Amino acid sequence: MYTVGLSSCGKIISDELFAAYRAAGIGAMEVIVSTDVNKEPDWNALAAMAAKHGVTLWSCHLPFSERVRIDDAAFAEETAARYAQLIRRASAVGIKTFVVHPSSEPIAEEDRTAHLCCAKKHLAALAELAAECGAQLAVEDLPRTCLGRDSADMEQLLAAHPALRVCFDTNHLLAEDPIAFIRAMGSRIVTTHISDYDFYDERHWLPGEGKLDWTAILQALQSVGYSGPWLYEVGFVRPASLEEPARNLICEDFAHNAREIFALQKPTPCAVAKKDLHRWR
Repeated sequence: MYTVGLSSCGKIISDELFAAYRAAGIGAMEVIVSTDVNKEPDWNALAAMAAKHGVTLWSCHLPFSERVRIDDAAFAEETAARYAQLIRRASAVGIKTFVVHPSSEPIAEEDRTAHLCCAKKHLAALAELAAECGAQLAVEDLPRTCLGRDSADMEQLLAAHPALRVCFDTNHLLAEDPIAFIRAMGSRIVTTHISDYDFYDERHWLPGEGKLDWTAILQALQSVGYSGPWLYEVGFVRPASLEEPARNLICEDFAHNAREIFALQKPTPCAVAKKDLHRWR
Protein backbone atom coordinates (compact mmCIF):
# COMPACT_ATOMS: atom_id res chain seq x y z
CA MET A 1 0.00 0.00 0.00
CA TYR A 2 1.04 3.65 -0.14
CA THR A 3 3.84 5.14 1.92
CA VAL A 4 2.32 7.35 4.62
CA GLY A 5 3.58 10.92 4.47
CA LEU A 6 2.98 14.02 6.54
CA SER A 7 3.41 17.71 5.79
CA SER A 8 5.62 19.77 8.08
CA CYS A 9 2.87 22.42 8.13
CA GLY A 10 2.38 23.71 11.68
CA LYS A 11 5.27 21.63 12.99
CA ILE A 12 8.80 22.47 14.13
CA ILE A 13 11.18 20.53 11.90
CA SER A 14 13.78 18.94 14.13
CA ASP A 15 15.60 15.70 14.80
CA GLU A 16 12.82 14.87 17.25
CA LEU A 17 10.15 15.31 14.56
CA PHE A 18 11.98 13.01 12.15
CA ALA A 19 12.36 10.45 14.95
CA ALA A 20 8.62 10.64 15.67
CA TYR A 21 7.85 10.14 11.97
CA ARG A 22 10.02 7.06 11.81
CA ALA A 23 8.72 5.59 15.08
CA ALA A 24 5.14 5.85 13.79
CA GLY A 25 5.98 4.40 10.38
CA ILE A 26 5.61 7.70 8.51
CA GLY A 27 8.06 7.41 5.67
CA ALA A 28 7.80 10.72 3.80
CA MET A 29 7.80 14.42 4.62
CA GLU A 30 6.60 17.42 2.65
CA VAL A 31 8.58 20.49 3.66
CA ILE A 32 6.46 23.61 3.62
CA VAL A 33 8.50 26.79 3.11
CA SER A 34 7.64 29.96 5.00
CA THR A 35 6.68 33.11 3.13
CA ASP A 36 9.43 34.84 5.14
CA VAL A 37 12.52 34.90 2.90
CA ASN A 38 14.70 34.86 6.03
CA LYS A 39 13.29 31.48 7.09
CA GLU A 40 14.32 29.22 4.24
CA PRO A 41 15.19 25.76 5.59
CA ASP A 42 18.76 24.57 5.88
CA TRP A 43 18.38 21.97 3.14
CA ASN A 44 21.59 20.12 3.96
CA ALA A 45 20.61 19.82 7.63
CA LEU A 46 17.15 18.54 6.68
CA ALA A 47 18.66 15.98 4.32
CA ALA A 48 21.02 14.78 7.04
CA MET A 49 18.21 14.35 9.58
CA ALA A 50 16.00 12.61 7.03
CA ALA A 51 18.77 10.17 6.12
CA LYS A 52 19.53 9.50 9.79
CA HIS A 53 15.94 8.45 10.46
CA GLY A 54 15.14 6.84 7.13
CA VAL A 55 12.49 9.39 6.15
CA THR A 56 12.22 10.53 2.53
CA LEU A 57 12.15 14.25 1.82
CA TRP A 58 9.41 13.69 -0.72
CA SER A 59 8.24 17.19 -1.62
CA CYS A 60 8.64 20.89 -1.05
CA HIS A 61 5.56 23.07 -0.81
CA LEU A 62 6.53 26.42 -2.30
CA PRO A 63 5.44 29.44 -0.20
CA PHE A 64 2.19 31.25 -0.89
CA SER A 65 0.21 34.25 0.31
CA GLU A 66 -1.79 37.14 -1.11
CA ARG A 67 1.54 38.72 -2.12
CA VAL A 68 3.59 35.58 -2.83
CA ARG A 69 1.85 34.35 -5.98
CA ILE A 70 2.45 33.74 -9.69
CA ASP A 71 -0.97 34.79 -11.02
CA ASP A 72 -0.77 38.53 -10.30
CA ALA A 73 1.59 40.64 -12.39
CA ALA A 74 2.37 42.84 -9.38
CA PHE A 75 4.02 39.93 -7.53
CA ALA A 76 4.60 37.18 -10.09
CA GLU A 77 8.15 37.99 -11.25
CA GLU A 78 9.54 38.25 -7.73
CA THR A 79 7.66 35.13 -6.62
CA ALA A 80 8.80 33.09 -9.63
CA ALA A 81 12.42 34.10 -9.02
CA ARG A 82 12.18 32.91 -5.43
CA TYR A 83 10.53 29.67 -6.51
CA ALA A 84 13.36 29.07 -8.97
CA GLN A 85 15.94 29.47 -6.18
CA LEU A 86 14.04 27.06 -3.95
CA ILE A 87 13.72 24.46 -6.70
CA ARG A 88 17.46 24.58 -7.39
CA ARG A 89 18.44 24.35 -3.72
CA ALA A 90 15.94 21.72 -2.59
CA SER A 91 16.40 19.50 -5.63
CA ALA A 92 20.13 19.49 -4.90
CA VAL A 93 19.46 17.50 -1.70
CA GLY A 94 17.14 15.04 -3.40
CA ILE A 95 13.65 16.58 -3.30
CA LYS A 96 11.98 15.67 -6.57
CA THR A 97 8.46 17.10 -6.24
CA PHE A 98 7.54 20.78 -5.83
CA VAL A 99 3.97 21.74 -4.99
CA VAL A 100 2.78 25.12 -6.21
CA HIS A 101 -0.40 27.13 -5.69
CA PRO A 102 -1.45 28.48 -9.09
CA SER A 103 -3.00 31.57 -7.49
CA SER A 104 -4.07 33.38 -4.39
CA GLU A 105 -7.51 34.94 -3.91
CA PRO A 106 -10.02 36.48 -4.18
CA ILE A 107 -10.21 36.59 -7.98
CA ALA A 108 -13.18 38.28 -9.61
CA GLU A 109 -14.76 36.31 -12.45
CA GLU A 110 -14.01 39.06 -14.96
CA ASP A 111 -10.30 38.93 -13.98
CA ARG A 112 -9.79 35.16 -14.21
CA THR A 113 -8.43 35.17 -17.77
CA ALA A 114 -5.69 37.65 -16.91
CA HIS A 115 -4.73 35.72 -13.78
CA LEU A 116 -4.75 32.45 -15.71
CA CYS A 117 -2.45 33.82 -18.42
CA CYS A 118 0.01 35.16 -15.85
CA ALA A 119 0.04 31.90 -13.90
CA LYS A 120 0.54 29.78 -17.03
CA LYS A 121 3.52 31.85 -18.13
CA HIS A 122 5.34 31.22 -14.87
CA LEU A 123 4.20 27.62 -14.48
CA ALA A 124 5.72 26.83 -17.86
CA ALA A 125 9.09 28.35 -16.94
CA LEU A 126 9.16 26.70 -13.52
CA ALA A 127 8.16 23.30 -14.93
CA GLU A 128 11.04 23.58 -17.38
CA LEU A 129 13.46 24.44 -14.58
CA ALA A 130 12.20 21.60 -12.38
CA ALA A 131 12.72 19.13 -15.22
CA GLU A 132 16.28 20.40 -15.71
CA CYS A 133 16.85 19.72 -12.00
CA GLY A 134 15.48 16.19 -12.29
CA ALA A 135 12.27 17.15 -10.48
CA GLN A 136 8.60 17.79 -11.22
CA LEU A 137 6.25 20.69 -10.54
CA ALA A 138 2.82 19.69 -9.18
CA VAL A 139 -0.03 22.20 -9.43
CA GLU A 140 -2.40 22.02 -6.45
CA ASP A 141 -6.17 22.23 -6.83
CA LEU A 142 -7.51 25.14 -4.78
CA PRO A 143 -10.89 26.24 -3.37
CA ARG A 144 -13.35 29.10 -3.77
CA THR A 145 -12.30 31.75 -6.35
CA CYS A 146 -8.74 30.46 -6.82
CA LEU A 147 -7.38 29.10 -10.08
CA GLY A 148 -7.50 25.31 -10.13
CA ARG A 149 -10.90 25.03 -8.47
CA ASP A 150 -12.02 22.11 -10.66
CA SER A 151 -10.68 19.79 -13.36
CA ALA A 152 -11.60 22.19 -16.18
CA ASP A 153 -9.53 24.91 -14.54
CA MET A 154 -6.69 22.46 -13.95
CA GLU A 155 -6.69 21.40 -17.60
CA GLN A 156 -6.11 24.99 -18.62
CA LEU A 157 -3.24 25.35 -16.16
CA LEU A 158 -1.61 22.05 -17.13
CA ALA A 159 -1.72 23.08 -20.78
CA ALA A 160 1.05 25.55 -20.01
CA HIS A 161 3.71 22.80 -20.18
CA PRO A 162 3.61 19.03 -20.79
CA ALA A 163 5.80 18.37 -17.73
CA LEU A 164 3.31 19.88 -15.28
CA ARG A 165 1.71 17.46 -12.85
CA VAL A 166 -1.00 17.58 -10.14
CA CYS A 167 -1.09 17.68 -6.36
CA PHE A 168 -4.54 16.37 -5.42
CA ASP A 169 -5.74 18.19 -2.30
CA THR A 170 -8.74 16.22 -1.10
CA ASN A 171 -10.36 19.08 0.86
CA HIS A 172 -10.21 21.85 -1.73
CA LEU A 173 -12.81 20.67 -4.22
CA LEU A 174 -15.91 22.72 -3.50
CA ALA A 175 -17.24 22.66 -7.07
CA GLU A 176 -16.54 19.10 -8.23
CA ASP A 177 -16.85 15.55 -6.95
CA PRO A 178 -13.37 14.32 -5.93
CA ILE A 179 -13.78 11.00 -7.76
CA ALA A 180 -14.60 12.83 -10.99
CA PHE A 181 -11.54 15.04 -10.43
CA ILE A 182 -9.26 12.03 -9.92
CA ARG A 183 -10.54 10.39 -13.09
CA ALA A 184 -10.08 13.60 -15.08
CA MET A 185 -6.51 14.17 -13.85
CA GLY A 186 -5.57 10.48 -14.04
CA SER A 187 -1.89 9.60 -14.03
CA ARG A 188 -0.92 13.27 -13.83
CA ILE A 189 -1.61 13.12 -10.07
CA VAL A 190 1.85 12.61 -8.53
CA THR A 191 1.29 13.65 -4.92
CA THR A 192 -1.52 14.25 -2.44
CA HIS A 193 -2.67 16.45 0.41
CA ILE A 194 -4.92 14.23 2.50
CA SER A 195 -7.46 15.82 4.85
CA ASP A 196 -11.22 15.91 5.36
CA TYR A 197 -13.87 18.63 5.16
CA ASP A 198 -17.61 19.31 5.25
CA PHE A 199 -18.15 20.05 1.51
CA TYR A 200 -18.79 23.68 2.51
CA ASP A 201 -15.23 24.96 2.82
CA GLU A 202 -11.72 23.63 3.36
CA ARG A 203 -11.15 22.43 6.94
CA HIS A 204 -7.98 20.29 7.05
CA TRP A 205 -9.55 17.77 9.42
CA LEU A 206 -8.29 14.26 9.96
CA PRO A 207 -10.06 11.79 7.64
CA GLY A 208 -13.21 10.55 9.33
CA GLU A 209 -14.04 13.95 10.80
CA GLY A 210 -15.68 15.23 7.62
CA LYS A 211 -17.82 13.85 4.81
CA LEU A 212 -15.39 12.38 2.28
CA ASP A 213 -15.73 8.74 1.21
CA TRP A 214 -12.20 7.51 1.81
CA THR A 215 -12.66 4.05 0.37
CA ALA A 216 -13.91 5.60 -2.87
CA ILE A 217 -10.97 8.05 -2.98
CA LEU A 218 -8.43 5.30 -2.30
CA GLN A 219 -9.88 3.05 -4.98
CA ALA A 220 -10.09 5.90 -7.50
CA LEU A 221 -6.43 6.75 -6.96
CA GLN A 222 -5.50 3.12 -7.38
CA SER A 223 -7.54 2.92 -10.58
CA VAL A 224 -5.54 5.74 -12.22
CA GLY A 225 -2.21 4.20 -11.20
CA TYR A 226 -1.29 6.68 -8.48
CA SER A 227 2.04 5.65 -6.92
CA GLY A 228 3.03 8.58 -4.70
CA PRO A 229 2.62 8.83 -0.93
CA TRP A 230 -0.60 9.07 1.08
CA LEU A 231 0.50 12.45 2.40
CA TYR A 232 -1.50 14.17 5.12
CA GLU A 233 -1.72 17.96 5.25
CA VAL A 234 -3.09 18.21 8.79
CA GLY A 235 -1.48 19.97 11.73
CA PHE A 236 -0.89 18.51 15.18
CA VAL A 237 -2.84 21.40 16.74
CA ARG A 238 -6.56 21.01 16.10
CA PRO A 239 -8.40 23.85 14.31
CA ALA A 240 -11.06 26.00 15.94
CA SER A 241 -13.67 24.42 13.65
CA LEU A 242 -13.67 21.31 15.89
CA GLU A 243 -15.54 20.95 19.16
CA GLU A 244 -13.56 21.20 22.38
CA PRO A 245 -11.90 19.38 23.88
CA ALA A 246 -10.12 18.23 20.72
CA ARG A 247 -6.76 16.80 21.75
CA ASN A 248 -3.74 17.54 19.64
CA LEU A 249 -2.64 14.85 17.22
CA ILE A 250 0.58 12.86 17.23
CA CYS A 251 2.31 10.97 14.45
CA GLU A 252 0.75 7.67 15.49
CA ASP A 253 -2.73 9.11 14.83
CA PHE A 254 -1.88 9.54 11.14
CA ALA A 255 -0.39 6.08 10.83
CA HIS A 256 -3.48 4.54 12.49
CA ASN A 257 -5.80 6.59 10.29
CA ALA A 258 -4.01 5.38 7.16
CA ARG A 259 -4.15 1.75 8.27
CA GLU A 260 -7.92 2.00 8.69
CA ILE A 261 -8.38 3.57 5.25
CA PHE A 262 -6.05 1.05 3.57
CA ALA A 263 -8.09 -1.74 5.18
CA LEU A 264 -11.20 -0.20 3.55
CA GLN A 265 -12.60 0.73 6.95
CA LYS A 266 -14.29 3.99 7.85
CA PRO A 267 -11.61 5.99 9.67
CA THR A 268 -12.17 6.74 13.33
CA PRO A 269 -12.53 10.49 14.04
CA CYS A 270 -10.50 12.09 16.82
CA ALA A 271 -12.88 15.05 17.17
CA VAL A 272 -16.35 16.31 16.22
CA ALA A 273 -16.97 19.27 13.93
CA LYS A 274 -18.73 22.34 15.25
CA LYS A 275 -22.15 23.19 13.88
CA ASP A 276 -22.98 26.26 11.77
CA LEU A 277 -19.45 26.81 10.52
CA HIS A 278 -18.73 29.74 8.22
CA ARG A 279 -16.54 30.02 5.16
CA TRP A 280 -12.94 31.03 5.54
CA ARG A 281 -13.52 34.06 3.29
